[in-house]
Amino acid sequence: MKTIDITTAQNVTIEHQLAAVGDRIFAFIIDFLIIVLGIVFLRLIFVSIFAEPFHKFADYFISVPIFLFYTPASEMLSHGRSIGKIAVGLKVVKLNGQEVGFTDYLIRWTFRMVDIYFSLGSVATLLVSSTEKAQRLGDMLANTTVVRAKPKYSVQLKSILSMQSIENYSPRYPEVKNMTEKDMLLVKETLERMKRHPNSAHQAAAENLAKVICAHLHITNEYTQTDTFLRTLINDYIVLTR
Repeated sequence: MKTIDITTAQNVTIEHQLAAVGDRIFAFIIDFLIIVLGIVFLRLIFVSIFAEPFHKFADYFISVPIFLFYTPASEMLSHGRSIGKIAVGLKVVKLNGQEVGFTDYLIRWTFRMVDIYFSLGSVATLLVSSTEKAQRLGDMLANTTVVRAKPKYSVQLKSILSMQSIENYSPRYPEVKNMTEKDMLLVKETLERMKRHPNSAHQAAAENLAKVICAHLHITNEYTQTDTFLRTLINDYIVLTR
């Protein structure tokens, strides 16, 4: 599966799995069915409430608004995840690591007509399958892409280190228990990337992450090696939360 590196606002690089074409199509089908069922259901209610002369206005008040605004509204309210994307485990993200904004959703929605509806999905399918960052036209213009919110082969924190090797371990930073498993997986990812790519950029990312953690947990203990500090945090977290 194709992956992409995205650097967050904290200057930490995270590897994401790009959503496959099939996953995006499946999410679209789920959303489309929700749109159709929603229109049918609300039209029935509209017809049952209002007299026949007003039935012709059902499209203006129900069908058109739902068809046009369901996707951008659901993605904005759920931080890049429509119901279909939630069901499949996908999410819209910015390539620069920032939060996806209103303008970005608007651009993606505007070019959805070209990418999907006017071309029967052929433009979107071709671009997502052939571009390096799996982007349709709307993604390219909004500087976004769609990734898996949860990797298909997720790594559990308990498998990071051998428990047998730290049975008699005494935690050095007890404050770390206030962090989440997601936070610690980020620490693990940063260490692994620094090990695989030992360059100044990944070293700086690890140092920035260490500083952010120290500030967040109010850790004042001095440390000499960033990688040792981060590894100690992982050890401490496992001991304190297992």
